Amino acid sequence: MGNTRYLMEHSHSHRVDGRLLYISHSKYENDWPSFLHTHPFSELFYVQNGHGSICIGENEYPIRRDDFVIINANIPHTEKSSSDQPLEYMAIGVEGILFTFEDQKEYTVFSCGEEQENLMFYMTAMLHELKERRRDYENICHNLLEALMYTLMRRTSFGFKVEAPTQISRECYSLKRYMESNYMHDLTLDTLAEYSHLNKYYMVHAFTKHCGCSPIQYLSRIRLQAAKELLAGTDYSIAEVAHSAGFSSQSYFAQCFQKSCGMTASVYRRSCRGSA
Repeated sequence: MGNTRYLMEHSHSHRVDGRLLYISHSKYENDWPSFLHTHPFSELFYVQNGHGSICIGENEYPIRRDDFVIINANIPHTEKSSSDQPLEYMAIGVEGILFTFEDQKEYTVFSCGEEQENLMFYMTAMLHELKERRRDYENICHNLLEALMYTLMRRTSFGFKVEAPTQISRECYSLKRYMESNYMHDLTLDTLAEYSHLNKYYMVHAFTKHCGCSPIQYLSRIRLQAAKELLAGTDYSIAEVAHSAGFSSQSYFAQCFQKSCGMTASVYRRSCRGSA
């Protein structure tokens, strides 16, 4: 009988102390308003299928199947999908970890290469554990996250360090996500305060301090970006665009659009389509 034994050498490598916040699966279905946003935690993307691009700050990078993206906390980014080969991807939010890359950037985009099968296994296993929430799923998810991190470090040249999360960051992020998902509805400061379970005045102060603008200003930016995408990509009337983007009236939309973009919505639409 043949027998081969491999002994484990216990080194003093550091553990991953980050906290898994979520894992999600998304597929583009022509209902994806694309606008730059930030998170108070790091985010990791794995592209399962399709083509598109990832916009990070002022830079845009093409992404396709088996590409991986890592973005540090508080870095503006958004995803864009091609219409003929829609993006399908998984995303992980990790709190308490700051990634360090050799080129001093706050993000990296690379192809998974030979590690595709392992990375896909870890992410789908985490998704299953969080969905089922069976006994000890938290510990299993943390161990899967560690395996994912070390596998990624084998593939690329990056490290990470631990950062302490802050509660106010989580509260502001939750408000941002709520507005990004519900911008088409009638949202007021009272609505946002009720959602966040915060005093309205404290909420405005904390959000403005952390995000650099008030909640209503942030909501207006989201609505204007959604309106721009509708103007460029649909044949909706101006009134329909205003309503779909969450503006209370066409006249108020026209006022906000002119002030923000320096042109009317009709002129913007013609400029997007190459017409004078």
